[in-house]
Amino acid sequence: MSEAVYTQLLDIAAGLFLLAAVGMLSRRHLAGMIRLFALQGVALAGLVVILGVHQGSAELVAVAFGLGVLRVLVIPRLARRALGATLAERRETSSAVNIASSLLSSVALVLLAYAVTRPLILLAPSPATAVLPLAVGVVLIGLFALTTRHTAPAQVVGFLLLDNGITAETQIVAAGRYLPEHIVGLGAGLPQLEIGRAHLVCRDGGAKQAQQGEQQGAQLHSRPSIVTV
Repeated sequence: MSEAVYTQLLDIAAGLFLLAAVGMLSRRHLAGMIRLFALQGVALAGLVVILGVHQGSAELVAVAFGLGVLRVLVIPRLARRALGATLAERRETSSAVNIASSLLSSVALVLLAYAVTRPLILLAPSPATAVLPLAVGVVLIGLFALTTRHTAPAQVVGFLLLDNGITAETQIVAAGRYLPEHIVGLGAGLPQLEIGRAHLVCRDGGAKQAQQGEQQGAQLHSRPSIVTV
């Protein structure tokens, strides 16, 4: 793979990775957010494959395969099972910031990421470090989504978005090093998903119990009273 082709493919994968994160801020339905998360997993796996092929590292390609299976298939499927098919399609997430402000904030966060990572890029300039600001921008966007979303499922998606950004940072910074540095954060999304699932189940269970109590109370009030003489 030539250096020019390597740079172009890396830029395309990193750009798609960032665009998926920005797109998640513009969605209010959890089903759409989960689909964009899977698309971001494809971009992340492609980014690692490009790094592995350019370096001739079979271990890095294997890590990319594991990331693809986990982020594209396993986690989205578990998220749909945790939410339920109809619940994921109908549930709308509320946010403290509207869509337009969220998109403008994402632009500001990406610019901040470029400013923060500029010294690192100047320290070790390369095509890989050139896309490091995009990974840092995804981390900041994940933090933004986590703090502005009100519902627990949407906050779990913010956690997963944050985890994707950290994983991308790890793969870019650790490119060319030992395998244990590449598998850091490989399965970190699973505990976050289980925590969010438990939170959702407990909250929905309490809501169902309250609804059942209200229905029973309404039935008692609707029964005709028997007056004894």
